Amino acid sequence: KSANPQWREQFDFHYFSDRKDMLDIEVWRKDNKKHEELLGTWQVDITALPMKQTNCLELPLEKHPGSLLMLIAVAPCTGVSISDLCVCPLGDPSERQQISQRYCIKNSFRDIKDIGFLQVKVLKAVDLLAADFAGKSDPFCVLELGNDSLQTHTVYKNLNPEWNKVFTFPIKDIHDVLEVTVFDEDGDKPPDFLGKVAIPLLSV
Repeated sequence: KSANPQWREQFDFHYFSDRKDMLDIEVWRKDNKKHEELLGTWQVDITALPMKQTNCLELPLEKHPGSLLMLIAVAPCTGVSISDLCVCPLGDPSERQQISQRYCIKNSFRDIKDIGFLQVKVLKAVDLLAADFAGKSDPFCVLELGNDSLQTHTVYKNLNPEWNKVFTFPIKDIHDVLEVTVFDEDGDKPPDFLGKVAIPLLSV
């Protein structure tokens, strides 16, 4: 019930070379739980924005009065990665030793924001639900930590997919929860939910 909402939320999107260059934005209005109205859509060309600075954008709504104000910063991707299992970033013993030194007790206050990082190996899923009429699914796996989100590729027509991917996240809050969700890709339609598990970082 506000004509001037302030969300003040920050989202980190990890932009890799195989992604498209457009950021899609939508603003919706809810009357109640059932009725929603689209107020405006925009596409922001990421390549047109200056690097390493905060860009303030004011985007007018299409068919309604008002505008959306947002800040977008494009910076080199640090601390996050997706790799194959055979080239695991922590597979090198010398690299593990460097990491141990970086996070040892005597270096705790060298960089307060550098809490640590989480590395997750997504190997496979077993006996998934069949979401298609043919008794198969097209599963992919999404990992979310705070507002960070990464995902695997899709393994088509398989109830026992093997992804064998390694995901590395920078940790911003030790109280965050890693959420791992498996979806069934459904063409142009929204993906079907196949299952989810939540792992608090404090339990690792």
